[in-house]
Amino acid sequence: MTEARVFSLPNIDSAVALVGMQEENFKTLHQLTGAKLVLRGQDLHIDGSAETIDRTIAIIEALRSIWQTGRKVGRVDIRAASESIEHGHQEEFRGLQEQVLAVSRRGDQIRAKTLAQGRYIRNIRHNDLTFCIGPAGTGKTYLAAVMAVQALLRGDCERLVLTRPAVEAGEKLGFLPGDLQQKIDPFLRPLYDALYEFIDAEKIPGMMEKGTIEVAPLAYMRGRTLSNAFVIVDEAQNTTTSQMKMVLTRLGFRSKMVVTGDVTQTDLPSHQTSGLSMARKVLTGVDGIAFCYLSATDVVRHPLVERIVSAYDRHEI
Repeated sequence: MTEARVFSLPNIDSAVALVGMQEENFKTLHQLTGAKLVLRGQDLHIDGSAETIDRTIAIIEALRSIWQTGRKVGRVDIRAASESIEHGHQEEFRGLQEQVLAVSRRGDQIRAKTLAQGRYIRNIRHNDLTFCIGPAGTGKTYLAAVMAVQALLRGDCERLVLTRPAVEAGEKLGFLPGDLQQKIDPFLRPLYDALYEFIDAEKIPGMMEKGTIEVAPLAYMRGRTLSNAFVIVDEAQNTTTSQMKMVLTRLGFRSKMVVTGDVTQTDLPSHQTSGLSMARKVLTGVDGIAFCYLSATDVVRHPLVERIVSAYDRHEI
């Protein structure tokens, strides 16, 4: 039996924050619950069965700390709220909304968006070595960089070391034009982008010159010990098994390492085993090492990215 209820919002700002651009959030809520939503002024009219309306209101209430302050609610927020309710993790989700990881140079508050991202952050805090495996757009590298920069600014580490294997598209560094820095910059651009969110671009070259920030291909880690450092190994699916073992054994005292990658997107030759896949088999269950897994539901890019990831997942089953 269909019924209707009205959910009153405190002001226009909160209504605009909840609705989203072109009422896109209403479309997401309808997909998740089946409810029909119409906003009239500050009153949200919800039509559907009693169960449908209850679930819709529960999702909206779970997001109260976002829309009540006028912060925009996104599709990922709605899906994460729905998932938390479905699995009985409302308190955990509420804690995510209240915990600000960092504030960007533009003044944006950075938070974990989903339960899986929140657990990823906790694992980084509580373990010296954390692996994060998941598809593109789930925030693997970005959240690691947020944690790394905050650790540096707090004085928890003396330097950041950002590295990734330079094997994409089969290009060899020796055949690329320019000096070493010009050769490696395209491969390390995603790491730079994350740094620019929190550190003035003008300051980064000086910090790199002093060794406070080091951005280099994985091959340059050989033979070193990385102490008092926060190390991020990005695109780790493109490491060989020997490269992975090499970089993991570089970890020194008072250091943390985060290893990120997508085991479905390796650029290695077909006959080579991914070092990330092997590490998952060998190191799962080892004390002090955490493995986190993100999925299409954690994608925080364009909604189409989530659908692309899900379509490929279904094709490969």
